[in-house]
Amino acid sequence: MPGKRSFEEQVAALDALRQQPEEARVEPLRKALAHRNNFIVAKAADLVRDFRIAELTPELLAAFDRFFDNPVKIDPQCWAKNGLSRALAALEHQDAEIYLRGMRHVQMEPVWGGQSDTAGTLRATCALALVQCRSLIDPDLLAHLVDLAADKDKSVRGEVARAIEQVGSPSASLLLRQRAVLGNDEPEVLGACYSGILRLEGVSAIPWIGRFLASADDKAAETALAIAGTHSVEGFNALRECFLEADDPWWRSVLLSAIALTRQDAALEFLLDLVRTESLNAEAAIEAIFRSMPSPEVIKRLEKLVAGNPRLTRAFAAQQETTRSESRPL
Repeated sequence: MPGKRSFEEQVAALDALRQQPEEARVEPLRKALAHRNNFIVAKAADLVRDFRIAELTPELLAAFDRFFDNPVKIDPQCWAKNGLSRALAALEHQDAEIYLRGMRHVQMEPVWGGQSDTAGTLRATCALALVQCRSLIDPDLLAHLVDLAADKDKSVRGEVARAIEQVGSPSASLLLRQRAVLGNDEPEVLGACYSGILRLEGVSAIPWIGRFLASADDKAAETALAIAGTHSVEGFNALRECFLEADDPWWRSVLLSAIALTRQDAALEFLLDLVRTESLNAEAAIEAIFRSMPSPEVIKRLEKLVAGNPRLTRAFAAQQETTRSESRPL
């Protein structure tokens, strides 16, 4: 309609608020949060989050409630509810019922050949936000999170595992252990469980977690990465022991990558020794060292070790080129 700004102009006006003083941002954002367009509201909510404007919390709540009414029509892809929930979480809003509503929401939208649930991100965001609600005691909080542990969306299940970890109690660790033992989930989700257990219990849990290395599959790879994430001598020792017993070339390369990611001096020397002795695993060791983003000094040591060996020199050059290609701007 004449006199009304186009959609592009409204988006540009919101972007321009980043250059405005704080006092000039509040009213335009208040108006944008009341807009009927879900993308405009989502963008405004992201700005409220970035600027941390707590006085607009009532407007965030009103908009959040509004976009649950006929949501497929007025909030396709859950853009508004996603942005609003992120903003409320960032502002540490404490009303648990808000996040529980988001955790329960399923939004089936038409796609080619049927329907698809677009509310997974919303459920995941609200699950993580629920952990910060101080009104909930740990047993009640964990009970709510467990309800989402079987969500059809694996990304939601992974975020629920991280939310359970953030509860930080012995009961939370036991729940993650139970999920790990059952093992009936995607590798990424189980990886979140393994990492959560190690962050909650520390290196004392490495022997227990180490049992999941035995399968030498994608789930075991997640186990290796979780152990590497402890950045500990104990983690390196567990991974080295597993490597020395491994036969499959793919599994050995996974373990070498994890060993490099422990960031331990002993791990680096172990990898360099594989190159020094011209082991059959030397190429995989070279790749693991490069992928762990080594210092220039380490690269120089590695270059000296491969000198005179055509096989390892080619592997070194190939990894150098890969590293250069990945660092080039698009």
